[in-house]
Amino acid sequence: MFRYLLSIIILISTCFISPITPVHGSITTRVKDIAYVQGVRDNFLFGYGLVIGLSGSGDGNDTKFTRSLAKNVFEKLGIIITADDFTSKNIAGVLITANIRPFAKPGDKMDVLVSSIGNAKSLEGGVLVHTTLQGVDNEVYAVAQGPISLGGGFDVGGKAADKRKNIATTGNIPKGALIEKEIPVHLFHENSIMLSLNNSDFTTSLRLMEIINVIYPDSAQAVNAGEVRIKPPQEFRTMDKITQFISAIEELPITPDAVARVVINERTGTIVAGENVKISTVAVAHGSLTITISEKTEASQPGSFAPSSAVTKELDRTTIDIEEDEAKLHVIPDGVSISEIARALNVLGVTPRDLMAIFQAIHRAGALHADLIIM
Repeated sequence: MFRYLLSIIILISTCFISPITPVHGSITTRVKDIAYVQGVRDNFLFGYGLVIGLSGSGDGNDTKFTRSLAKNVFEKLGIIITADDFTSKNIAGVLITANIRPFAKPGDKMDVLVSSIGNAKSLEGGVLVHTTLQGVDNEVYAVAQGPISLGGGFDVGGKAADKRKNIATTGNIPKGALIEKEIPVHLFHENSIMLSLNNSDFTTSLRLMEIINVIYPDSAQAVNAGEVRIKPPQEFRTMDKITQFISAIEELPITPDAVARVVINERTGTIVAGENVKISTVAVAHGSLTITISEKTEASQPGSFAPSSAVTKELDRTTIDIEEDEAKLHVIPDGVSISEIARALNVLGVTPRDLMAIFQAIHRAGALHADLIIM
C-alpha cells in the first residue's frame, strides 16, 4: 500500500513540476530497471582442480600439469608417489570459474563452470575433486566438488569418423560450490549511497535526482551523467532501515531519456531505430535495376554445297536484358517520427537491404538527426 501511494504522489508531483522537468518519450519504468546501487554486484571466483572418473577421454600422459595435480591429491591423503606413476587417461586438469552473488552467506550454494585445460577429449561422466575457489585478493571464498553435467553433450568417434554434440570439454556443476566466506558489501560512503545508471545520460541523471528530491527533499545530487549521490534522511541511516530506503527509491517511476540512434546489422539485415530519430525534409527516390546476362554456345554446321575444307565450329551467343523499375520521388517532411519514416519508406516498397542504403544516404546528406551505427 505504501509503494502504491508513493507512486501516485510521484505522478501527481510530476504534473505540477513539468515546466522544470520536461519528460519526453512514453515509456515509464522503475528506477531499479535503469540503475543500480554501487557496491552491490557479483564477484568472480576461480580455481584449478582435478576431474576423475573419465572413461579414457582424459588428458594424455604428456600433460605434466594433470599428473602433478594427481600427485598432490594423493600426497594430501598420505600416499607418497611420483607424477610418473600416473599413466591413466581417466583424469583431466580443469579450471573452475564461478560468480558469487552479493550478500551470499557461508553455507549458501552456487553453480560452477568446469573447463578442460589439457588435451582431454571429453569430461563426460567425470567428478570434480575438492577444489578451493579464490577471488582476485587470493582469499578462499568457496569450495567446489561434484559430478559434472555436460547438458546432453558428447564427443565420440573412431579412426575414420566422429560425432559431437555441444562442447564436451566444458561442463557445469549445479549447486556444486559451497560458500565458506562472505564478501562484504559496502553501501555507505560518507553517509551516502551512489546510484549508477546502466546507460549514462545527463538528462536521465537529472530526472532521477529531481524525482528522488520530490519524496526526500535535498537528498539527491546528480554528480555526472552516470551517477546520482543520495544522502538518506537521518532516520534511515541504520542497517535495519537502509534496506527500506533503497527499496522505496528503486520503486520510483521514471522516464529515461535516450540518444537517437539507428543501428544497422548488415550481416543479418536487421535495422533498429529509436523513437527519438528525426530527419530533415528530404526527397528519396528508389528504383531497382536488373541486368540479366545469359551465355550459350551454338554449333555452326557446313551447308550442303560447302567445300570439303569446311568444318563445324562452335559460336558463342550472349544475350543481355536490362529491366529498370520506375523510380518514384517521395518527399519525407521535416521532423517526422520513426513510425512516420517507416510508413513513408514502406510506400516505396523497399526491402530491409534497401532501407540500409536509404538510411546511409540520408545520413550522408546530413538529414538524419541520429547516430548511425553499422555493425
